[in-house]
Formats: sequence, structure tokens, C-alpha cells
Amino acid sequence: MNVRIFKPAKTAMQSGRAKTKRWVLEFEPVEAAKPDALMGWAGSGDTYQQVNLFFDSCEDAVQYAQSEGYAYRVIEEKTRKIRPKAYADNFAHNRVMPWTH
Repeated sequence: MNVRIFKPAKTAMQSGRAKTKRWVLEFEPVEAAKPDALMGWAGSGDTYQQVNLFFDSCEDAVQYAQSEGYAYRVIEEKTRKIRPKAYADNFAHNRVMPWTH
């Protein structure tokens, strides 16, 4: 069984970073989802796709995957660069492009 270990990114729908602190162990899909004939919903018999395990560190997730005998792949955390900005920079006299309406 193959698993992915990663740290989730911030969602695009909210400005907070609440669910980005823990590492996630997620099972990779074994079978493709197919539409249901009656309702048209996509579904599959692979129930492992519904399971996400959360860990405080990457090492804990790797140790768990090794103890259970899973083949794992670690996706490295992407760090974000925060460039300090100020609203007053829009009106600075040494601005590269002049601010106009």
C-alpha cells in the first residue's frame, strides 16, 4: 500500500493558516472513481481514500508508515516568503513606476 506524507498548504478560501501545522499521511488511490449509474455520483470501492492520519512531525508519520509496512513518499514542505509591505510604499518618491489614477 502506498501513502503520501505531506504538510498541507493554506486553503485559498480563507486567510488563516489553521490546518497547516500538522503533517498528513494520506493513502494513494488504488482504483479509479466511476460514476454511479443511478445517481451519477463518483464513487469507488477504495475506502482508504477516506482516511487521513495527522501527525505532529514528519518523523512520526514516517515511523508509523514503516511500522505498518507502507511504501511512503514524503512531499517536502514548501516555505513561503513573506515580503514586508506597507501601504505608504505606493506613494514613495523613489518608486520605480509612478502611481497615478
